[in-house]
Amino acid sequence: MTPSLRFGIVHDFRCPQGSEITMPQVYGETFEQIEHAEQLGLDLCWFTEHHFIADGYLPNFVPVAAAAASRTTRMRFSTDICLLPFRHPIRLAEDLAILDNISNGRMEMGAGMGYAAHEFQGFDIPISRRVSLTEEALQVLQLAWGGEAFNFEGKRYRFSNLRVTPDPVQQGGPPLWLAATSPAGAKRAAAFGTHLLPQGPKSLTIDPWKEAVGDVSDRRVGLIRGVFVTDDPDREWEPVAAAERYRRDVYVGLIKASQDHKSEVASRSVSKEVRTPIPLNPLVWTVGDADHCVAELQELITSNGITDLVTWGGPPGLAPSVMNDSLTKFARDVIPRLRPNVEE
Repeated sequence: MTPSLRFGIVHDFRCPQGSEITMPQVYGETFEQIEHAEQLGLDLCWFTEHHFIADGYLPNFVPVAAAAASRTTRMRFSTDICLLPFRHPIRLAEDLAILDNISNGRMEMGAGMGYAAHEFQGFDIPISRRVSLTEEALQVLQLAWGGEAFNFEGKRYRFSNLRVTPDPVQQGGPPLWLAATSPAGAKRAAAFGTHLLPQGPKSLTIDPWKEAVGDVSDRRVGLIRGVFVTDDPDREWEPVAAAERYRRDVYVGLIKASQDHKSEVASRSVSKEVRTPIPLNPLVWTVGDADHCVAELQELITSNGITDLVTWGGPPGLAPSVMNDSLTKFARDVIPRLRPNVEE
């Protein structure tokens, strides 16, 4: 049985130079929007992570997830993604267990190994260690939430007779997701038994993951896809499009500066017309009236087996509230038409 569809928003809390609002306003309006999104019936709120970005890009999801959880009762929270090489796994296990208790069992976590060279330099961590740091952190997290003392001896971490508390609310801990940009990443997600965050072509991510897992009926596939629902895209979309071009340019700059990912620039970057649909690219938007959004998203979801889809809640430099009308239309006019069509 295919998991039910879930929809939500994603935030990165950015305030570029020349923004129309301040950083405290970004945080304040974002939390207001999260409450609004739950009232609209949206299921999810995800947070992203990057470090040492001039616009204040969110470096730590833990405090904002705690604040958001305290203002909601039903919405589930996760990350796309938490950069595991920069987190000590025991501290992360404790933080996530606390978040799971604050939210009463509504926490999940999407993880990845990172790619931005300046971040590894900033934390004084060799980028060559990112795979081992990520894989060992995943092993430690799964052991830490087992409800008993554990031992672990790896290349990067060693623990003896360690009991992590408090216990999370969810048995086995918050559900884990792994990002994948390649078959190696997809197979890693399969090996660790996690849900999947594909960040590359379906043939390189979803297909090898499914092949490695076999039965994916209890697994989920999550995607960031900007959605802007409007009856007048020529007038209402342009201010958001300008902010999204800024978002795109920052990401492309990070990728170009990272030796290991130079080959992915072409697949991750988007044209100046960011409305052009490119499957599985988190920088691309679906823009148009409800009928257009339903048709495009239905094809995206069904052709890729997407179970979780979140849209950007706050374009960089703009007040998050500029998205609220679109979010209302998304929840009222688009999502109800997607669920019966896709879940039949």
